[in-house]
Amino acid sequence: MHSHRDPNLHDLGRSVLRYADERLRLDPVPLDRPMTPEELQQRAGQTITPDGIGGDRAMDVFTEVLAPACLSIDHPRYLAFIPCAPTNEATMFDLVVAASSIYGGSWLEGSGAVHAENETLRWIADLAGLPEQAGGVFTPGGTIGNLSALVAARWSARREAARRGDGSRPYRVAASAGAHSSIASACEVMDAELVPVPLDDSWRLTGENLRAVLAEHGPESFVAVVATAGTTNFGIVDDLDSIAEVCAEHGIWLHVDAAYGGAGLAAPSIRERYAGIERCDSFIVDPHKWLFAPFDCCALLYRDPTVARAAHTQRAGYLDVLTEAADWNPADYSVGLTRRARGLPLWFSLAVNGTDRYAAAVERTLEVAAVAEAEIARRPELELVHERDLTVVVFRRLGWTAADYHAWSDRLLAEELAFVVPTTHDGETLARFAVVNPETTPEDITMILDTMA
Repeated sequence: MHSHRDPNLHDLGRSVLRYADERLRLDPVPLDRPMTPEELQQRAGQTITPDGIGGDRAMDVFTEVLAPACLSIDHPRYLAFIPCAPTNEATMFDLVVAASSIYGGSWLEGSGAVHAENETLRWIADLAGLPEQAGGVFTPGGTIGNLSALVAARWSARREAARRGDGSRPYRVAASAGAHSSIASACEVMDAELVPVPLDDSWRLTGENLRAVLAEHGPESFVAVVATAGTTNFGIVDDLDSIAEVCAEHGIWLHVDAAYGGAGLAAPSIRERYAGIERCDSFIVDPHKWLFAPFDCCALLYRDPTVARAAHTQRAGYLDVLTEAADWNPADYSVGLTRRARGLPLWFSLAVNGTDRYAAAVERTLEVAAVAEAEIARRPELELVHERDLTVVVFRRLGWTAADYHAWSDRLLAEELAFVVPTTHDGETLARFAVVNPETTPEDITMILDTMA
């Protein structure tokens, strides 16, 4: 149903590009607000019809009804969850990628795109200190990235068990309570047992505590250990070096989930906090979190990609022309076959701006997070819950109940001032900032904190 000859297509194209241009020029962008299903149905009407409503009407519905009902995740006062703040260059190039009809799963079909993605992955691998042979793929997000890494780890562990010939079949994964929920999900998918490792007094996973858990269950039963570099709730970086030492002692795959925090590798001021990450067997970082790429984009890297290729390559007669080739097929390194070239917007932005500007942007967010921490410390009604590692700041408003936090959050959003949602820890409701947008200013922080007085 190609419509290249539709005389209205050029007008529609101009309309789409005009919207994109105007959206990119907004400064600041509107925060907007969610609407109820009833509101949206009433305002949008029926849009899927036998004859279609036409391009002009469809664009009007999107720009006037649907888009304003979606929060702008790149708003400087969107501080909930882990936001997304893509550069204009990355956002613009996402349009180019969509318009180019590139299949990014194989070298044969998308060698140019794969080359650019691999150069981008190499930059990330170098930040982590991985060896020259390291490589991987851009997956849709951290959940698929973590699952793919653990599937490769299981393949490696079971190959080693078969080599030993002792009849063992590794099926456990060790991780801390601070690990992302996707680790538990991956274990469910893999039918693996997730074994919790207690945290130390600083809420970190350490080699000492890991060693005790491995001894209790038997190290030969473990597929992998998952460490976290930047927990979602508090931004804590585990003691990677001591964890890597224990994994090396027992020959267990070390996977580092750095979906949020891995971007901090680009910041010289905090690089030492990641000591030991260069010893991992695999790790992920989501550029759509703190490396200024659009959704969806997770970089998955392996120390030895041949293991991942053995674990993930799909085989079928119609794929022989791809799998028998000597070149690099991204689909061979993660769960899934069909893929878009999702790493290209990040590549383009890096190529345009340079890596120094990326480092400066990450440093800027760290500075603003430090301002937030200092502001909280000087206000008697507020109290920091845990010392900040990266750019997540969690604090309490003394005297508030859970209902107070939620009412405050709802009021901020209703007024389209900010989007800050409460979190919980040990049964207590708390406030939380996640600063990943270089456009967020100290004034934004103080404005929000003033509303808690």
